[in-house]
Amino acid sequence: MTFRDQRAILTMLVCLAPLACAQDQSAKDAASVPDPPKAERWNLYYQATSIGMYHGTFTSPYSGPLSLRDYPERDVSLTTTLFFGLNLGANTQFYFNPEIAGGRGFSMVDGMANASNGELPRVATATPKPYIARLFVTHDFGFGDAVENVESDANQLAGTRPENRYTVTIGRFTVTDYFDNNRYSHDPREQFMGWAVMYNGAWDYPADVRGYTWGWVHELHRKNWSLRYASAMEAKVANGSQFDRRVLRDRGDMFEGEYRWEANKHAGAVRLLASQQHSDSGDYARALALAAGTHTTPSVVATRQPGTTKYGFGVSADQEIAKDVGVFGRLGWNNGKTESFAFTAVDHLATIGVSVNGSRWKRPHDTVASEVTVSGLSQVHAQYLAAGGLDFLIGDGALRYGPETVWESYYSARVFPGFTTSVDYQHAVNPAYNRDRGPVNIFALRLHLEMSKDTFLHKAKP
Repeated sequence: MTFRDQRAILTMLVCLAPLACAQDQSAKDAASVPDPPKAERWNLYYQATSIGMYHGTFTSPYSGPLSLRDYPERDVSLTTTLFFGLNLGANTQFYFNPEIAGGRGFSMVDGMANASNGELPRVATATPKPYIARLFVTHDFGFGDAVENVESDANQLAGTRPENRYTVTIGRFTVTDYFDNNRYSHDPREQFMGWAVMYNGAWDYPADVRGYTWGWVHELHRKNWSLRYASAMEAKVANGSQFDRRVLRDRGDMFEGEYRWEANKHAGAVRLLASQQHSDSGDYARALALAAGTHTTPSVVATRQPGTTKYGFGVSADQEIAKDVGVFGRLGWNNGKTESFAFTAVDHLATIGVSVNGSRWKRPHDTVASEVTVSGLSQVHAQYLAAGGLDFLIGDGALRYGPETVWESYYSARVFPGFTTSVDYQHAVNPAYNRDRGPVNIFALRLHLEMSKDTFLHKAKP
C-alpha cells in the first residue's frame, strides 16, 4: 500500500468519525428517552387514611367558647376515597371522587389557627358521612407537537399530554388541587398535617366546610412555567355547607404564576399567588365600634354585609439541594380586616422546612421531614379577640397577643407496597395567638393505604 493510499484511508476515517460519533450519541440519546406509558382508557384508585392524635395538659389560666381544652384529648379521624378517571377522547377526561369522612378533632377542631389534623374539617358530627369530593371534566387545547409522558395515578390517566397546552377544568374540586402545590408540603395524608403548612394558611380559599367548591380553572402550561386562573363558589356563611349561587357578586378569584427549573440536576420551583374573595362576611373594626356603642362583646357575625372583599398574596417555593434532600418555604398575607371565612384564622405567616428521602439509609420509600410555621394576625383582628370576640375557630374570651408558632416533624415508613405508617410530633407555642396559654405538645400516628385498579383486579401493582 502506497503512502498516497494510506493517506486517503486516513482522510476517509477522519471524515467518517464525527458521523459515527453523532450516530452513536443519537442512539444513546434515543435509548435514554423513556417509552411513553400505555394510554389508559380508565383507571381506579382507592385511599384510606386514619390519624390518631393526643395532647396532654398545658398552662391555661382561662379559656373561652372556642379554646383548645387544657386537659388530655385523644381523637381519631378516618377518610376513604375512590378516584375514578375516564378518557373521553380528544384530550378530554372525566373524574369522579366519592368520599367518606368522619372523626372528631381536638375541642371540635377549635383552639388553634394552625389546626393539627388536615384531614378533619369543622363538621357538626363525628359520624362518617358520604359525599362527593370531586366531579369534574378537564380538556387540553394543545399547541405544537411536543408531548410529555404522564404516569397513572389518582385523578391522572396514563398516557401523554401536549407539553404546550391551555387546559380548562369545570366542576367540583378543591382549588388546592391546582394552586400552591408545594412539592414537600401539600398532602396531610402523606406529608405534614397542620392546616397552615399543608396549604398557605393566609389564603382564605373558597370552599365549603369540607374544603371543596364548584367552579372552573384555566391553565396555560409551558415546559418551564405555568399561569393559572380560577373562579369558584363561596359558602353562604363562614364554614358553611351550602353555597352562595350569586357568583357575579360573591365568589373567590385566584391567580398564580409558577416557574420551574433545574440547578445541577436538582429540581426547583417558585409560585406567586394572588387571591380575592367576595362574600357575605363581617368586618372586625365595625364589630369593635358596634360593641363600644352598645357596651357588649363584639361579634363579627353581626356586621356581615353582602359583597365584602378580602384579598391576599402568597409565595411558595421548593428546591432539591442534594440527592433526596429538599427544602421549602411559604410566605402569606391577607388584608386582615374582614372575617376569616372558609379556611382558618391566619392573616400572615412564614414557613420553612426540610424533607429527606430514605434512600440515604436504604429506605427509598421512607421520608423524614421537619418544618416551622409562624402565623400572625392583623392589629384590628387581635384587638377584636382581646375584647372577647369569637372568630371562626378561635376565641379564648381574652388575649395577650403573640404569634402562633408550630414546629412539626414526621417520619413516614412504607410497611409494604401501598401501605405507610407515620409518626408525627407538633409543638405549638401561643395556641390561638395567646401568650397566656400553652405550649401544647401533640403526638400522632397515621396509617395510609393506597390501591389501584390492578389491585382490585388481582394483578400485581407495578
